[in-house]
Amino acid sequence: MKVFQWIDKIVTKIEEFILSFAIILITVMIAGNVIAREVFSSGAFYFAYEVSKFAIVIATFMGIAYAARKGRHISMSAFYDFAPFKVRKVMMIVINFFTAIFMFVMAYFCYSFVMFEYNTGAITTSLELPRYLMAIFIPIGFLLAGVQFLRNTYINFTAKAKDKVYLGTDAVDYNDDKDQDVKLEDISV
Repeated sequence: MKVFQWIDKIVTKIEEFILSFAIILITVMIAGNVIAREVFSSGAFYFAYEVSKFAIVIATFMGIAYAARKGRHISMSAFYDFAPFKVRKVMMIVINFFTAIFMFVMAYFCYSFVMFEYNTGAITTSLELPRYLMAIFIPIGFLLAGVQFLRNTYINFTAKAKDKVYLGTDAVDYNDDKDQDVKLEDISV
């Protein structure tokens, strides 16, 4: 188990680095392009759109697994928030399990898309890089997300989660953080 924890820490650090780098790259490319164009009347950042597009794809699809790990993915939780503990526990297990299956199916289809892009030999306009290099992060992101949602399913079966519901491997349900049930009057509209 120590090996898996070590691998998990390394994967987390790699995900954090990739996401941070992608966001910083988007900022630099967009701001640099605006400054070069408006202040210096230069087209020096002619590749900014493509680099930003690459970084957005990477941040989006690699971020799915990270959000699942931290329990920060988008959820529609109206019924979940009002459910008693045991119902929330079952709902979280079912939701995570079926989401994992969906992520693996999406990874398969996206892998097929990457192979299609690879076989066409298409290149990007400005940088003339193979287009499959951008698309390769899509199935990787879905695959990592599927693994993470399976981990989220598993952690809700462990002794660690006996009296808690885990939204992610690192995130306890916000309803379990406080010792009160959510009431209708607690919700502000």
